Amino acid sequence: MEVRYASHPNEVKQFDTERLRQEFLINSLFVPGQLQLVYTHVDRFIVGGVIPTKEPVKLEADAKDMGTEYFLERREIGIINIGPAGVVTVDGVRYEMQTKDCLYIGLGSKEVLFESVDEANPARFYLNSTPAHKQYPTVKSALEEASPNHLGSITNSNERTIYRFIHQNGVQSCQLVMGMTLLKPGNMWNTMPCHTHNRRSEVYLYFDMPEDGVVFHLMGEPDETRHVVMRNEQAVISPSWSIHSGVGTSNYTFIWGMAGENQTFEDMDAVAMQDIK
Repeated sequence: MEVRYASHPNEVKQFDTERLRQEFLINSLFVPGQLQLVYTHVDRFIVGGVIPTKEPVKLEADAKDMGTEYFLERREIGIINIGPAGVVTVDGVRYEMQTKDCLYIGLGSKEVLFESVDEANPARFYLNSTPAHKQYPTVKSALEEASPNHLGSITNSNERTIYRFIHQNGVQSCQLVMGMTLLKPGNMWNTMPCHTHNRRSEVYLYFDMPEDGVVFHLMGEPDETRHVVMRNEQAVISPSWSIHSGVGTSNYTFIWGMAGENQTFEDMDAVAMQDIK
């Protein structure tokens, strides 16, 4: 498991492109047959990906970095399948996962296994995990069961639908909030006008992008913005002090996960367009 440390905004102002990517970009999460994990000290988020092939892949703790016997001993996790059909087995109970299905697993579940229905067309499971203090039940939620919110317009190139899976009025959790935003064809902008939320950090996974497509993910303090060039199935860590917005060369989909002081989706500090630099 790779470990990342938190960075102060005054320090980030001095980063060149390569250093910015080293600190915040998660370049490779999906490797056939392997569990890939990144542990960031930003709200102690763990971000991961797994492509099961011939054999099931087990969710395992890194004893050195996590200090636990099993992964969910003191954690909760949200899982979204961004690939073909798969199965997640939680302590012997199987959950069939179609494309864009979400599964929440609570504190204390001991064995989690990932499988693909067809090894020739394997599932691609994306993971967000945060510390937990209370046990909530394991719940699967399909995309059509999530809470949709239609925003933006084609005039502003940001017509999109936000689907909330794990949140206060949906699947219950301790602190993890997780959902997915789908941009409609012809739309390229997300989360603009932008905002910060100093009480919560966030992680984005961009996917459903063409091979030659990119997203310019905007980050940094509102008056000291930077960008990270993102390609398909790459993730980026967004500290609480940073904006998190993006514009692509075509429409795309992204998964957002949040952790921190509260679970209030609307708790954000708006940034006026004239204040962005």
